[in-house]
Amino acid sequence: MRKSRFTKAQIIGMIKEREAGMPTAEVCRKHGLSQGTSYKFNSK
Repeated sequence: MRKSRFTKAQIIGMIKEREAGMPTAEVCRKHGLSQGTSYKFNSK
């Protein structure tokens, strides 16, 4: 099984940025991931 590119701490940080009001597109651009991946992280 493939390891994740991001650590759990990084994923939590991205989710908190979105919850703080930063647009999803901006968070994705900053961290280099797709919007689909961002929504997938948030659903977990």
